[in-house]
Amino acid sequence: MSARDVVGTVVGFARTLRAAGGTADPERVQAMLAALDHLDVLDPADVYWAGRLTLCADPDDIARYNRCFAAYFSGETPRPGRRPPAVTRYAAVPRPRADGDAEPAEDLRPATASPTEVLRTRDVARLTPAERAEVDRLIALLDAAVERRRSRRFAPAHRGRLDPARTVRETLRRGGETARLRHRAHRTRPRRVVLLIDVSGSMAPYADALLRFAHAAARSGGRAVETFSVGTRLTRLTRELRHRDPDTALAAASAAIPDWSGGTRLGEELKEFLDRFGQRGLARGAIVVIASDGWERGDPSLLGEQMARLRRLAHRTVWANPHKARPGYEPLAAGMAAALPHIDDFTSGHSLAALEELARIIGGAHA
Repeated sequence: MSARDVVGTVVGFARTLRAAGGTADPERVQAMLAALDHLDVLDPADVYWAGRLTLCADPDDIARYNRCFAAYFSGETPRPGRRPPAVTRYAAVPRPRADGDAEPAEDLRPATASPTEVLRTRDVARLTPAERAEVDRLIALLDAAVERRRSRRFAPAHRGRLDPARTVRETLRRGGETARLRHRAHRTRPRRVVLLIDVSGSMAPYADALLRFAHAAARSGGRAVETFSVGTRLTRLTRELRHRDPDTALAAASAAIPDWSGGTRLGEELKEFLDRFGQRGLARGAIVVIASDGWERGDPSLLGEQMARLRRLAHRTVWANPHKARPGYEPLAAGMAAALPHIDDFTSGHSLAALEELARIIGGAHA
């Protein structure tokens, strides 16, 4: 495994831990990477203890750390009295220790990908109830932190523009003695993200997972994230999805949506969104994600007009179509064909891996 692979793996694990409420800040991540420089990165026990001793701030973090380690590296749950589960490339096989002590050690042998890794790429419409429950749990752990944008306001900084006012005040405090120069730099703030999720009948197999993704995004991005359902009506779900518990949030959102599994009038609903919310600021400079298969019962030309209007307002337009992942897919649906010229990123959103990609897009890693 290359150093770049190690860094990417550790950073991804830290994001999972932070999404679950852990304290895996950049300094702790650097400490884990430094520890792994002296350990065997292919030994699951070394990886486990390197993370546990650096990413856990106190004993209360250990249970959360164990759950996240199991979910991220193997999909297994650690059992008391046993060493942590192996990483996805290996399977743990017990063998007696040489000194005959009670606790067995483990050997490592190549194995197939973990159940979690397999589930990552499975279409959510084809999952069993048990598999769907596991994917729902993993969606809740997603780190969907939003992209940051430069603010017009300034904040003190070690370098950047000269801050005359602070420099003069510092000089006066020193009795007129020349003080070190003070600097300032633009602050940053989260870029707004707006999610428009199609809850029509043709999107029924995917709507729940997409709303769970919206909940994960709201948890990561806070008030910078707005969510609406679209179908035959436009419904704002931002307040409902602010519940910390994903199941509670989904239940509240479901109760608020009056047009589950109905038809689709994307052009009309997008026009309503832009008329009521977009021009007033929600869409202006935002990353707008439309999750839909593009089956339009209304006038496709209206959808094309509104998409052009949206693109003029938004920082970036993203379309997630679950059917895009199917072999031989072509955007032939009238609504999809009308919208496509006005889309910056065209992704699928049909699986956990696709939702992870969508999270990276709204985080600034544009496709």
